[in-house]
Amino acid sequence: MSEPVNELIEQRLRKLKELKEMGIEPYSAPFDVENHAGELIGKYASAPAEDFAKESPAVSLSGRLMTVRDFGKASFAHLQDSTGKIQLYFKKDAIGPENYSLFKKYMDIGDIIGVKGKLFKTRTGELTVEVSEFRLLSKSLRPLPEKWHGLQDIETRYRQRYLDLIVNPQVKEAFRLRSILIKSLRDFFEAEGFIEVETPMMHPVAGGAAAKPFKTHHNALGVDLYLRIAPELYLKRLLVGGYERVFEINKNFRNEGISTRHNPEFTMLEFYMANRDYVYLMSFTEKLFGHLAQKTVGALRFPYGEQTIDFTPPWPRLTMIQAMEQKGVPASVMDSREAAFSWARENKIDVKQGASLGKILDEIFKEKVEPYLIQPTFIIDYPLELSPLAKKKTSDPSLVDRFELFIAGREIANAFSELNDPIDQRERFAKQVEERARGDEETHPMDEDFVRALEFGMPPAAGEGIGIDRLAMLLTNSQSIRDVILFPQLKPE
Repeated sequence: MSEPVNELIEQRLRKLKELKEMGIEPYSAPFDVENHAGELIGKYASAPAEDFAKESPAVSLSGRLMTVRDFGKASFAHLQDSTGKIQLYFKKDAIGPENYSLFKKYMDIGDIIGVKGKLFKTRTGELTVEVSEFRLLSKSLRPLPEKWHGLQDIETRYRQRYLDLIVNPQVKEAFRLRSILIKSLRDFFEAEGFIEVETPMMHPVAGGAAAKPFKTHHNALGVDLYLRIAPELYLKRLLVGGYERVFEINKNFRNEGISTRHNPEFTMLEFYMANRDYVYLMSFTEKLFGHLAQKTVGALRFPYGEQTIDFTPPWPRLTMIQAMEQKGVPASVMDSREAAFSWARENKIDVKQGASLGKILDEIFKEKVEPYLIQPTFIIDYPLELSPLAKKKTSDPSLVDRFELFIAGREIANAFSELNDPIDQRERFAKQVEERARGDEETHPMDEDFVRALEFGMPPAAGEGIGIDRLAMLLTNSQSIRDVILFPQLKPE
């Protein structure tokens, strides 16, 4: 901590001690709040100044002091609450010499206070509260960042999110929009006849996605458990049980890298519906995303970085192979593992020596196609080996009925017609077990109970997972996933 900050903290600690000696509680009881800054500004900001001369509304609000300007026998300040800022006017004659002296000597920027008073307009037309009484509610012992520069350091912003929210209004607005996004999701699915469910976060067998899990141990049961990488296998068990439409807004955990697009703890929406397929889900997804855009940003077209994203349907649909051919990948590359491996190495695409054809094509796609899919685009018909839980295409069993939705150069959603053949599912799990034995940590053991559930019969179904954090990035024009996660994972200080 720098020396000037230390000195300011010492000054505030001295003030704290003196306040207590004077019998003033610096961490007071709750204040009777009847108004908020945003509400008052919305209601009165456009009212003529002469209206307040006739009838001056009495108000009561609380918040944090963000600025203080001393003019001798009067002071102006700005108070910030959860809805915005409003100006305060402290006049010695109005609150009394003793209280005015208390304000000037002991109140600091960052302190939380409660005020009562009446509204008026200054000569410059700013809506202001003329304070008749105030009370200190919480003494701030640490100074806020220097007002002209604010809080700019990215690491500090993420690590001390509480401070980020205080001094950067756009950050608070981003999380307000995220909250609207999640509420709008629930409203949409409930209107479509879905029920919201909760499935376990600790799994005896990690599954539902290709990812490395976090491992823990349950002492009472004496077993190892895995933090959920996806809720898929439990949600499909509910289809076996007779539910036809289910959704879950869930936390998932993947023991992988951290970047502007990845956080080890993240939020997903997963939903499943009986008697539908992945083709139906594409139109359903267009409808869902249109609803969410209207509810959050109020339009189907909105800025993202230097681009304008357009959610107007219908969206392009390309097979994975068509998309790669459009970006200059020769068709011959997709014919054999050897051709794909050779082409990938020639084009400096990192692929593992023992990687299968499907996984090599996936790496080529990520490098050559994904970054250029800016407008919403469905990529369909993936290789079978990349999709162990999806139904095979009847026209080509080497592919599956699956799509991934890409927007702004990143995957936003993943969906498929669900595999409900227990014999086929067991065989695919067995192949994953073999791959795991060869060292692939993103494949998982056999899930005997899930296969058993399928053996009782699961109806034809379609399911989809949507990354809430990435969708929130789009709708709030945020360039890093950390900007839409309140407390992202960071290295220790």
